[in-house]
Amino acid sequence: MNFDLQQLIKTFGYLGIWAIVFAESGLLFGFFLPGDSLLFAAGIVAAGPNSLNIWTLIFGAFVCAVAGDNVGYATGHRWARRLFNKEDSWLFKKSYLEKTENFYQKHGQKAVVLARFTPIVRTFAPIVAGVAAMKYKTFMFYNLIGGFLWTVGLTLLGYYLGKMIPPDRVDKYLLPIVFGIIVLSFVPSIIHIIRERRANEKD
Repeated sequence: MNFDLQQLIKTFGYLGIWAIVFAESGLLFGFFLPGDSLLFAAGIVAAGPNSLNIWTLIFGAFVCAVAGDNVGYATGHRWARRLFNKEDSWLFKKSYLEKTENFYQKHGQKAVVLARFTPIVRTFAPIVAGVAAMKYKTFMFYNLIGGFLWTVGLTLLGYYLGKMIPPDRVDKYLLPIVFGIIVLSFVPSIIHIIRERRANEKD
């Protein structure tokens, strides 16, 4: 069967793309969704004739990314924190909550922005920020920055690359490029895990 990613994105349309961005940004079940590669691929498709409007695409993706993070923050702050108010269990301990709060007090701003560019972490970062009771104004400010850099940066990068690819050659290059984006997006996490293991071995 011939898998036509370009046609699939056109079929999903704006609402389908925005829904995926929203779900991956703050809903627990959205951690497996391909936000990075989807925005990049949608940008490439938008560069073609009779396709998506790049500015409509970006604006909607930005709004949904920020809104999704807000849902994640509310989920963590209003509901997940309650799990730590009960007696300690093997999974939920008050000491974990204290460590999380301390981390977000020191590194929360950077974490909210950088998490945007890390699969899986992108979904859970706003929830953890809510659990850690990060100040909402601070969270929202850096949420806007991260959401803007992520949606505008990746979509425009795909768009301008798409402008350099002849329309009749997009299908040939689109899947390999998207696969490369997916692989590269996991590289920072892999490097972090390797460094953590080496540090633990030294200790």
